[in-house]
Amino acid sequence: MMLARVADSLYWLGRYIERAEHLSRLSTVMLNATLDQTDTGAEAVRIALSAVGETDLTAGAFEAAKGLVLDRTDPNSVVSSLSRARENARQVRDQITTETWERLNLLYLKVIDRNAGREFADNSVTFLHDIIADVHLFKGAADTTMSHGESWRFMMVGMYLERAQLIAGLLEACFAEDSPKVNDHLALVSLLRMGCALEPYLRVYTAEIEPRHILEFMVFDEDFPRSIRFATSQIEKHLSELARHVEATGRAAPERLAGRLKARLEFADVGELETQGAGELLTTVANECARIHQAIYETFVAYPLEMRLPA
Repeated sequence: MMLARVADSLYWLGRYIERAEHLSRLSTVMLNATLDQTDTGAEAVRIALSAVGETDLTAGAFEAAKGLVLDRTDPNSVVSSLSRARENARQVRDQITTETWERLNLLYLKVIDRNAGREFADNSVTFLHDIIADVHLFKGAADTTMSHGESWRFMMVGMYLERAQLIAGLLEACFAEDSPKVNDHLALVSLLRMGCALEPYLRVYTAEIEPRHILEFMVFDEDFPRSIRFATSQIEKHLSELARHVEATGRAAPERLAGRLKARLEFADVGELETQGAGELLTTVANECARIHQAIYETFVAYPLEMRLPA
């Protein structure tokens, strides 16, 4: 079993990378949607900002996107997330490959460059597209050059746990009981783009873009890698493999919590979800992900020393 600090750094490396990509995509879609200056653009801005917990919806799309990307005082911004991802990677440099480190380092240098603000102002969408592409290159390098052992699995657990929570938050902004209902066609298209789901969705439902189909696809589709069901399945798979390296502790084992959430999504009644609303399920997903996070810490990071010492 690897050192707790190493597992912690790899776990957070995965989370911060996923967060940076998600915020970059939200910002891209938000800026593109506001080009025609219609109510649809304003709705896209509301969805994006509500999804990340922003309560001030009065700022313009450009300023809001710039804050999500380049605000160093915001711990969840893209630049902050990539800075923290790079610091965690630096601390476990021996656990990741040179190709993975180089991709992350180049991306980090891009967003902290003194000209980043000017580049964003000159062509914000291109700037964001480059960030997303570089994140994809990082993930590809990690997947194809790192051994798929403990180090890689901790990074994957962090990435998929972050993804499940972010997608749940995005859907809550549209489908929770206390959220404004989204029925506008272009706003729904923007929602799918924010989840990187438009083309995969169209392959399943063709051009029938309906809120109930979007909810079903982004929550329950077992093949789409950004659905909540797919993410929770991956969390359970990786945690089950990692659990083989530790002894039972009597605490809430993270793989059991993940397995329970996975089963809930596999056997959920979609028809019942449509009639009762999605808010309760999405809240459950968020709460269960928080419990899994806590259990990961208790099992792999913040456990008492005597639990790992030989008797």
